[in-house]
Amino acid sequence: MLGDPEWVAIDCRADLLDPGAGRMAYDQGHIPGAVFLDLDRELAGPVRPETGRHPLPDAGAITTRLGELGIRTTDQVVVYDGNHGALAARAWWTLRWLGHDAVYLLDGGLVHWARMGLPVDGEAVERTPVTYVARADSSMVVTTEELASDVPGIANRNLLDARDRARFRGEQEPIDPVAGHVPGAVNVPYTDFVNEDGTWRPVEERTGLIEGVLGSDREAPWCVMCGSGVTACHLAISGLEAGFREPRLYVGSWSEWIRDPERPIGTGEG
Repeated sequence: MLGDPEWVAIDCRADLLDPGAGRMAYDQGHIPGAVFLDLDRELAGPVRPETGRHPLPDAGAITTRLGELGIRTTDQVVVYDGNHGALAARAWWTLRWLGHDAVYLLDGGLVHWARMGLPVDGEAVERTPVTYVARADSSMVVTTEELASDVPGIANRNLLDARDRARFRGEQEPIDPVAGHVPGAVNVPYTDFVNEDGTWRPVEERTGLIEGVLGSDREAPWCVMCGSGVTACHLAISGLEAGFREPRLYVGSWSEWIRDPERPIGTGEG
């Protein structure tokens, strides 16, 4: 679909420890015609003392930016990152939050694309600005206030935490100042859903992983979280592909939960 005016690729590469790395990588080479969205400045709003590391962007700001990039509400969007999709998944979720359902995630990202011998270039991309109109769906979000008001009931929400096992158990924390997890959450690392080369495991295998936690009831409510509401979106994709209902995203995630030292912290497996 390269060159098709009704398709647009969005490069979402980022490094959680180096805010400028994504844009630099994009400038060095990207899928021809792809535009860039910055995780910290465009797919997230300003960080405040009470928020996590990647709070929701202002709906008006992100829709304005999408329009500036020449993305129309009727376009078929494809988002990608370096390989595993855990960062691009945030863009996938953000577009769905805005009501834009025509969005795919590129399996294996730019690394797999290049490995297949497909074109990559560093040319500047200019698209005609448009007016992008959207309406954010607040029902797709679960807040810290909701969870904190009923900690004993968190387990009933089927809250899946996409972080790696050591961080969830509280054994190490390379990003946030406190280690552990939200009591009642279940650890389902997003890395279990991808192969070593960053491509996604077959949908049947990923379905089995989701069913192992949620069971077979496709209408059961569930929520996803991680460190800051980014990699959690990876789990949402697999859940939808498996036929489960749309999960709610705990956008603040662990980095927001620990802002208040009075909130309880779990360690170990559960």
